[in-house]
Amino acid sequence: MMSLVPALDLRPPIDEPTINVAPHNMEAEQALLGILLYDNAAYERLSDNLQARCFYEPFHQRLFQAIETHVRKGQLAEPILLADEFKNDPAFQELGGLRYLADLVDRAPPAANAGDYARVIFDLSLRRELIRIGGDIATAAQGGGVDEKRSARDQIEAAEQQLYSLAESGAASSGFVSFGDALRGAVEMTAEAYSRDGGMSGIATDLIDLDQKIGGLHPSDLIVLAGRPSMGKTALATNIAFNIAKKYAYEIQPDGTKKTVQGGVVAFYSLEMSAEQLALRMLADASGVSGDRLRKGEIDASEFGRVRDAAMELQEAPLYIDATGGISIAKLTARARRLKRQVGLDLIVVDYLQLVTGSDLGANANRVQEVSQITMGLKALAKELACPVIALSQLSRQVEARDDKRPQLSDLRESGSIEQDADMVWFVYREAYYVGRAEPREGTPEHLTWQEEMDRLHGLAEVIIAKQRHGPIGTVRLSFNSDTTRFGNLAKDHYFAQARNIPSDE
Repeated sequence: MMSLVPALDLRPPIDEPTINVAPHNMEAEQALLGILLYDNAAYERLSDNLQARCFYEPFHQRLFQAIETHVRKGQLAEPILLADEFKNDPAFQELGGLRYLADLVDRAPPAANAGDYARVIFDLSLRRELIRIGGDIATAAQGGGVDEKRSARDQIEAAEQQLYSLAESGAASSGFVSFGDALRGAVEMTAEAYSRDGGMSGIATDLIDLDQKIGGLHPSDLIVLAGRPSMGKTALATNIAFNIAKKYAYEIQPDGTKKTVQGGVVAFYSLEMSAEQLALRMLADASGVSGDRLRKGEIDASEFGRVRDAAMELQEAPLYIDATGGISIAKLTARARRLKRQVGLDLIVVDYLQLVTGSDLGANANRVQEVSQITMGLKALAKELACPVIALSQLSRQVEARDDKRPQLSDLRESGSIEQDADMVWFVYREAYYVGRAEPREGTPEHLTWQEEMDRLHGLAEVIIAKQRHGPIGTVRLSFNSDTTRFGNLAKDHYFAQARNIPSDE
């Protein structure tokens, strides 16, 4: 084959006053198309990122699409066959028809260079898209177009989302990884996890029996935490978030970045409660003072001192609360990425899933489709940022109609996508809540039996692990203090010591 010569003349000369032509390289496009027409096998060496829309010349877009279609079907893509497909294409005829395709083949450079030309074409397409996004940002900021009524902050987040998507489209495709490489990565990940939280493979929640059951919270996992109202799902989520944030410790790496070695940075999306209400819950947990009395200010000097000390201890905890009501999955994702970039991120909590809104769904979309988009988005976010996501979820009312009110997977609202996308599904259940609502008349034998049952159940809660993709299912029992909304361990001290590799006092 001959080496590449100057590009074919595709259009009349550009007048001098014409400026700001979008970046492109016609020679690179012609070279790559010529290679593909000469050697269809070269297509297999191209990156998955290169698509027809990456070409600047419209006919080149259509030609690449036709070549791609033929190759994927196992058919030959060469000038004579393709010329017949484009016989009614005005641009094809204007460029010279079959003679143009033949010239592309005649002037094609060596097939080994296909990847280099593809990278040039793709990079220039990113530049053109960057120019388009920049223009959209300027138009929106000046008050024109569809974004005229959106706030500046909303416009910034929309722009950030577009730029991030563009950056991701330019990321190299992972493709196949050899088992040996995957195995080495798995060993490194295990070694890092083992040294992180006292031998725990994931991030420790400090709820010992729960940690033993699940191995801690693992990067890239989507955990759905569900329960009926008043079961304590928000309390459990805040307890876990608080436990992880307060233990945060890191090491500075040679490149200046921080590496988490214990606990973690937590992002808490509170769509139902304000940031102050959430902080009050955590303050009650840390101080041991009733949350209800804190809200009413009914505390004495001693309790106020405990609250003050707890607040001073907690104020540096890396726990970030976003209380935006009805936040969209796109905004939630953009803000998580930003926090990860600024300070790091080790856990995301979303309270709760059904209050998040979908993005860019058609007018005919239903709630199940919207929830499916949200759960898929949360799972993708967990994988992208390599941090666990705990998403709280409601349960349907059918739980209340059963004698045994322990939740089941089928009780999840819009359960199909939630159950499918989740790596783990937890249900919070407190039997004392239901028994307490069925109090018999005082003074009867039934009331005495009921009181004994209430005494037995007092302060007990269950976390039902209904799904665990990489481990066993089962039930974990925890203590629960309704005054401070605190979940705690029922494990004995020597069991706690064993779990942490600390010698027991016994």
